[in-house]
Amino acid sequence: MKTDKELELILVSISGNDHPGVTSALTAILARYNAGILDIGQSNIHHTLSLGILFRTESSVSGDIMKELLFKASELDVQIRFTPVSVEQYNDWVGRQGKSRWIITILGRRLTARHIALVTDVVTDQNLNIDSIRRLTGRMPLAETEDPLSKSCVELSVRGTPRDKAEMQSRFMQMASDEEFDVSLQEDTMYRRCRRLICFDMDSTLIETEVIDELAIRAGVGDEVKAITESAMRGEIDFCESFRRRVAMLKGLDESVMKDIAENLPITEGLDRLMQVLRRTGYKTAILSGGFTYFGNYLKQRFGFDYVYANELEIVDGKLTGNFVGDIVDGKRKAELLRLIAQVENVNIAQTIAVGDGANDLPMLATAGLGIAFHAKPKVKETAEQSLSTIGLDGILYFLGFKDLFIE
Repeated sequence: MKTDKELELILVSISGNDHPGVTSALTAILARYNAGILDIGQSNIHHTLSLGILFRTESSVSGDIMKELLFKASELDVQIRFTPVSVEQYNDWVGRQGKSRWIITILGRRLTARHIALVTDVVTDQNLNIDSIRRLTGRMPLAETEDPLSKSCVELSVRGTPRDKAEMQSRFMQMASDEEFDVSLQEDTMYRRCRRLICFDMDSTLIETEVIDELAIRAGVGDEVKAITESAMRGEIDFCESFRRRVAMLKGLDESVMKDIAENLPITEGLDRLMQVLRRTGYKTAILSGGFTYFGNYLKQRFGFDYVYANELEIVDGKLTGNFVGDIVDGKRKAELLRLIAQVENVNIAQTIAVGDGANDLPMLATAGLGIAFHAKPKVKETAEQSLSTIGLDGILYFLGFKDLFIE
């Protein structure tokens, strides 16, 4: 058996114009000498190759291997550099592999060097090491950099134990608010890679309005109801009490008004793209709303949601009575429903996602494995661990690690 002294560990770094056959040609040389590959990584940025191979070989043939690699690199018109690695350095590197891994997602309409610098400065302060960086959004033509619906996202994989995770999260949320971009911090566990259920609030999340406000406008009490709605979403008054007061003010409204409102709902940017991908990849989807089942069912039919739980308005002789049927779907009930659906679908709670904007969404955001405050009220953003405020609902796909190449 060979001892460490009879072995050499060599890191090969290759860079240059990318073209087919580079990796194949270089690894073929290593194969002829029966070299063992300990690590390998490759990336391509604007047709420029960056390839690294750490291999082990017998000292007696290491010179021959490097000579052949050097000649082949010249033939392939790429640059090659050799760095010896000591056994101690290698063992230290291996010893770090048991440390936690974190995924940091940075996204917005357009990312700048400042955004990357701010985030990576926090990573450095927390004594974490960046293992890899990858772009999740497609290549952006220069002519489209001012597109109001453009999206830009990069994902960092970092390793280590944060000095203070809460402080790290707080800094990310603050800089995201100040600089108008979004940052997500998630531990890279097996659950992050296999989410299975996603539950949405409806009003001001799936749609860009509060349906009860639309109904109130038709009933002639729009300003009064809107003021109560905004206060409730900010968490200033009890949701159930505000709900009763608002529904009572709709008494006498004709049922036909609901159909007209449903057919003209302002759909939130990115919902259609998000739902297409979630359906194709086997996610179960649910609407858990403090709004009304009539509109939830309309969205279910249009976009293919699996579940809808909301409040039922009482209608007699084609008119709203100002009352409702059954229990109110408030914040507590939303969290209960999330757990119930997860149980029915045999999904671990860590595999669930919740998305909402209001104070009554906080219980389900806290219950889910991944809770996302979407274009949320200040109180919700302050409380939730994840926030998406600069782009549409399809930004959630980047939080899940999807890349544009696979979702178009």
